[in-house]
Amino acid sequence: QVQLVESGGGLVQAGGSLRLSCVASGRTFSSYDMGWFRQAPGKEREFVAAIRWNGGGLYYADSVKGRFTISRDNPKNTVYLQMNSLKAEDTAVYYCAADSRMTSATMRSLVEYDYWGQGTQVTVSS
Repeated sequence: QVQLVESGGGLVQAGGSLRLSCVASGRTFSSYDMGWFRQAPGKEREFVAAIRWNGGGLYYADSVKGRFTISRDNPKNTVYLQMNSLKAEDTAVYYCAADSRMTSATMRSLVEYDYWGQGTQVTVSS
């Protein structure tokens, strides 16, 4: 079992930056693959970025590639999402997710993640 708590969301102008954090409880964080997803009003939850348990594999949605960076600090039980050059269409609730049984083929699939945080709101004004 792992519990996830996101933070770092807020209101930012287009072109600005935010860094989201997701802190996990438990002593086995380093064995979990981690993902970030987002859900805008009236839309389905979608994949944003993911990172393998050892940081050895990084995955991004095409819409954020080159602007967002996912990273993790295993001793701190934390995964980050650095978001630069934000656009109005990045406005959403951002969720982090975890699972210990992922493969490279499933890292982008939200249905494969067993553990989810409560989300943090990101609003980008244009």
